[in-house]
Amino acid sequence: MGEAKTDASEPRALRGARATAARRRAREDDIIRATRNLFDTVGVRDAQIEDIAQAVGINRAIIYRHFSGKEELFALTLIGYLDEIAEVMREADDPEASPAQRLENVANAFLDRGHEYPAFVDCALDLLSKPGNELLDSVSEGAMMRLGRGMLGPLGVLAHVLEAGNDSGDFHAEDPYMLANMLYTQALGALRFARNQLLVSEASPGVPTVRRVPWESVKRQTVRAAQAMAVADDPQE
Repeated sequence: MGEAKTDASEPRALRGARATAARRRAREDDIIRATRNLFDTVGVRDAQIEDIAQAVGINRAIIYRHFSGKEELFALTLIGYLDEIAEVMREADDPEASPAQRLENVANAFLDRGHEYPAFVDCALDLLSKPGNELLDSVSEGAMMRLGRGMLGPLGVLAHVLEAGNDSGDFHAEDPYMLANMLYTQALGALRFARNQLLVSEASPGVPTVRRVPWESVKRQTVRAAQAMAVADDPQE
C-alpha cells in the first residue's frame, strides 16, 4: 500500500516518463529475444534485420530507433550467451580441485556450450573481427558497458582460476585477465575450427592433405594449450 501511495503521489509527467521507458525496454527485450531465436535457427550470417522486425511484428525502422545499428543489436544479443556460459562455467568449477583441474573443468564447460551454440561463436567472432575504434563508433557507450559486464562473466571465472593457480604456485600468469582474454579468443577460434572439422597436414614433403578431426580431439588439445599457457606465462623467464 505504501508503494502505491508513493506512485500516486508522483508527478504525472514522471509517471509517464517511467511508463515510456518501461515500454521501450520491453520492446528492446523483444527485439533481442527475436534476434537470439533467429541466430539459433538460421545462424548469424543469415539473420536479417527484416526477419527480426517481422518476428517482433514491427517495421525495421523501429529497430533503428532502439539500437544504433546491426553491430549494437548483435552485441547486446551476445550478452545472453555470455551469461549462460558464465553460469555453466561457475557450476563446473570446484575450488577444492587442483588449479590444473579447475582450468580443465571451466574450459570444458565453455567449449561444450560454445559447441552446442555455434551462433554464439559466430556472433562473438564477428564483433572481435572489427577494430576497436570501429566497434566503439558503431556501438553506444551504454551498450558497450553492458557487453563488457557480460564478457566479465566467463572472463572473470577464468581469471579467478588463474589467480588461484598463481597463489598456489601452479600457474605463472603475469596478468590473469590478459591471459583470460587470450584464452577466450583462442577458444572461439578452436570452436570455429572444430565446426569445419578439416585439418591440413603434410602427406609428404610439400604435399598437403586434408582430413577430418573429431570434436573431442579439438577440445582436448585446446584445454591442454590453455593449461600450458597458464604454466608457462612466467614473468621471471
